[in-house]
Amino acid sequence: MEQKYLECARVAGTHGVRGALRLASLCDSPEVLASLPKMFKKTKDGFVKLTVAHSFVHKSFAVVTFEEIPSLDEAIVMKNALLYAERDDIPREDGAFFVCDLIGLEIRDEDTGELYGTLKEIISPAGRDVYVVSGENGEFMIPCVPEFVIRIAPDEGKITVRLIEGMIG
Repeated sequence: MEQKYLECARVAGTHGVRGALRLASLCDSPEVLASLPKMFKKTKDGFVKLTVAHSFVHKSFAVVTFEEIPSLDEAIVMKNALLYAERDDIPREDGAFFVCDLIGLEIRDEDTGELYGTLKEIISPAGRDVYVVSGENGEFMIPCVPEFVIRIAPDEGKITVRLIEGMIG
């Protein structure tokens, strides 16, 4: 089941004296984060809407002022908080997927259908995604490039791959 709210930012601190927050983006870029019309904070009672009054990108952060956080005192207590966005508010290109929709998918051989394991994590050590797969023989990694990753099908619960000798264990 798709999650309605996705983690989009971590509050790194405040910006200025009027309650603006400096947000570390968990989206593709701070520009994507700064384009969102609203975000949400999670409470014990559910998600609370925060309406974006003003936003811009400064260095590698999105700086956002929320209507519901009008002062520095209210902004300070938000430090290190996670913020969420509605799935439909986050722009993405055709064929792009959210990481949370891929974690847990089966990794299968494109030609034989053999099950190699499940996708445990996606890391980006050098700007290129690498899939960390957990299987019967432990963990192994697959670079997310067209030579290895043939088809990503979250609706079918799988990712099909073509591996070369030595990639597994």
